[in-house]
Amino acid sequence: MLILKARPCAFHLGIFITPLRTYSSVAEKSYEYIKVSTPRTGVGLIELHRPKALNALFTPLIHELNAALKTLDKDPSIGCLVLTGSAKAFAAGADIKEMATKTFAEAYGTDFIESWSELPATIKKPVLSAVNGHALGGGCELAMMCDIMFCSEKANLGQPEIKLGVIPGAGGSQRLTRAIGKSRAMELILTGRTFSGREAYEWGLAARVFATPEECLEGALATAETIAGYSRIAVKACKEVVNKSQDLGIREGVEYERRVFHGLFGSEDQKIGMNAFAKKEKAQWKHR
Repeated sequence: MLILKARPCAFHLGIFITPLRTYSSVAEKSYEYIKVSTPRTGVGLIELHRPKALNALFTPLIHELNAALKTLDKDPSIGCLVLTGSAKAFAAGADIKEMATKTFAEAYGTDFIESWSELPATIKKPVLSAVNGHALGGGCELAMMCDIMFCSEKANLGQPEIKLGVIPGAGGSQRLTRAIGKSRAMELILTGRTFSGREAYEWGLAARVFATPEECLEGALATAETIAGYSRIAVKACKEVVNKSQDLGIREGVEYERRVFHGLFGSEDQKIGMNAFAKKEKAQWKHR
């Protein structure tokens, strides 16, 4: 779920670091709370953009994010996505004003924040999160929804919903526990203690950790560009079978993996890739 009113005075922010490069927009539609661009070949970049609120999540932003993700997911020129915020905040939580007055009937009856979890359920292309600054409550959950998480060392993550008298509501208790184990996740969620990007990496929540926000974003973009350079069919299948491992036992998972593996022998890219390897040539993927 989401946490902490996103006001600059609530945090020790340090110095804001300006991104090293500017990106041209790829989306025909203009957005108010996000920026969309293609900074690398085959890579779609989405930047959360509510700077005065430290990228606090609220429904209008989520609607824009879902729309952009779905657009990029259908774009044949895009092979991988990167989601990030600013050097100060990936997303410092949620705008508590949107939630504070809701009744049970309003929250339950309208399935409040259900749409905040569309990313892992609907997006077929890999999505990397580049986490810098604060990623608390819903911000932490959003980062964990992505397929790969990269962090800068001083990123500040956590699920401090207990301090508001509620619990994580967008998958935090489930994904954090799966990633770092019951005991550690229980301690973090029950105490509301935050943890660093370095700890996220050491615990296995983040795939890589970087010294600075700039290096974190550049690392995510470089990795996304590498992924985007492979067969889109094979990449989609890789994401599918890894995610399926979270739902199946080992025996069922291996059987599922084998069926997908066999199925790829019906793709043109399988023939291209294996023939190119045999000839010691670079594969020219057709993505079919």
